[in-house]
Amino acid sequence: MNILLLGYGKMGKIIGEIAESRGHQLVGKINIENRNELEKLDPSRVDVAIEFSQPDAAFDNISWAIERGIPVVSGTTGWLEKKPAISALTLEKNTAFFYASNYSIGVNIFFKVNKFLASLMKDQQDYRARMEEVHHTEKKDAPSGTAITLAEGILGEISSYKNWKLSDGMDENEHLLYIEAKRIDPAPGTHIIRYQSEIDDIEISHTAHSRKGFALGAVLVAEWIKDKKGVLSMDDFLSF
Repeated sequence: MNILLLGYGKMGKIIGEIAESRGHQLVGKINIENRNELEKLDPSRVDVAIEFSQPDAAFDNISWAIERGIPVVSGTTGWLEKKPAISALTLEKNTAFFYASNYSIGVNIFFKVNKFLASLMKDQQDYRARMEEVHHTEKKDAPSGTAITLAEGILGEISSYKNWKLSDGMDENEHLLYIEAKRIDPAPGTHIIRYQSEIDDIEISHTAHSRKGFALGAVLVAEWIKDKKGVLSMDDFLSF
């Protein structure tokens, strides 16, 4: 399979290494310094584009590929206010767009554990939920896309929380789910959900030991999506 990498930072390089180890060809490695090479690239040579760039570049990168009928697997966070436009363009061009805030199989299992725990806690008024996420200092957005997905899972089950908010140290509104974001090196990613009461605490967490789990998941999805159409997600891929 011929893969175009849109974004060639630390994650892009790991994705490229894994893709080549699985027998795929890299037909382009695009970053901010060589984006002009896209205009020279023959879209017919590309089976799938994998997009892990930056929040301010994601929309243009994804649009470029979708406009040319190239299926896209994206993991960039911090740009999702424009996702409805990408979804509409995907359907218009009859191709495929796959987005996940995290491609780790373990994290996606954690998403489901989080929702299940929230469903058990929805009537437990003595407990207050809050979240913490820790990433490396080069991560541009806060909170992480994974943290937002986890927060949305809780909001979908516990109606007393009206929205999530990045913690500013003044966490007083009982109707907001607060997320504390820390940037510490080296830290591929840790996410913690706590339910606290005067009597006890309940806590679940996921800690990534490297970026390889995220990168492998993205390549596996790229292999899966090659001949599919529509706007897809990890629920479609995992089907459990």
